[in-house]
Amino acid sequence: MLQIENISFGYTSKEVLKNISFNVKKGDYIAIVGESGCGKSTLLEIIYGLLHIEKGTVYWNNEKLLGPKFHLIPGEEFMKYLPQDFDLMPYITVEENIGKNISSLDPNKQQRIQELLEVVDMSDFLKTKVKNLSGGQKQRVAIAKVIANEPAILLLDEPFSHIDNFRKNKLRRSLFKYLKSKKITCIVATHDTTDALSFADEILVIKDGELIAINTPEKLYNNPQSAYIASFFNEINEISLSELDAKSITKKTILAYPNEIKLSKKSTIKAIVISSYFKGNYYLIEAKINKTIVFFEHFSSLKQNKEVFLEIKNFH
Repeated sequence: MLQIENISFGYTSKEVLKNISFNVKKGDYIAIVGESGCGKSTLLEIIYGLLHIEKGTVYWNNEKLLGPKFHLIPGEEFMKYLPQDFDLMPYITVEENIGKNISSLDPNKQQRIQELLEVVDMSDFLKTKVKNLSGGQKQRVAIAKVIANEPAILLLDEPFSHIDNFRKNKLRRSLFKYLKSKKITCIVATHDTTDALSFADEILVIKDGELIAINTPEKLYNNPQSAYIASFFNEINEISLSELDAKSITKKTILAYPNEIKLSKKSTIKAIVISSYFKGNYYLIEAKINKTIVFFEHFSSLKQNKEVFLEIKNFH
């Protein structure tokens, strides 16, 4: 088990991370989400041992990890870390890059390289020099390289950011299925909600350096405690109760995803349509309730300035 206990860190006197604590069970996949600059990448670098911390502790199987001041080469041998800038040698082949992380004494080395290339859908590029690959192809090779020696813990920083959408879904399914089969603990810093919702065992939400939520994807999605948390999963409407009920004097608001708002002739909540955005199997409708902009899903576009009445799931 990986244990993070009361970690605080700052590059200057200002702390980037503040009192972070959580545990990760062997073989679990943890997604870390948060706005840019909130400390996601810094947290991965601390876990791996690239940054020295004065406050807090990292444990692996109850053994304290000492950090870069105690190692000639920073980083833990049983971990692999893939930063956003990759770590590939451009003038040698894909095969040679991956092979550097597999022992030359392994009798199945070539078979392992082929297997890893299949995981990242790069089998046709075995003999291609890395300098001749696209950014997305390089990222896929980098992923194959860091999982080559089957680390106990894998740390990934925005691992699919350069990869085309049509390849991304297949790659995610293949990679996370492979990691589960090998019981490799995986921690991913990501902006991509599909990484988190569809595959993670737990999601950590960081805001301004603080861990504000940790739970399963289902529980965080279905019961977000703030608009900030909900915004990582979908468009989110934060609507004041006083906008929905003229008699209300409360300052409370409700949260509703676009799919939780629909047209209803029985409703008294009036809105004026502003725009319709085609999303494939539905339209995202932008409308205004008094002074508040809301978004909801509908099966067809609606005319601009059309008056509609809305039913909102969490408002009765």
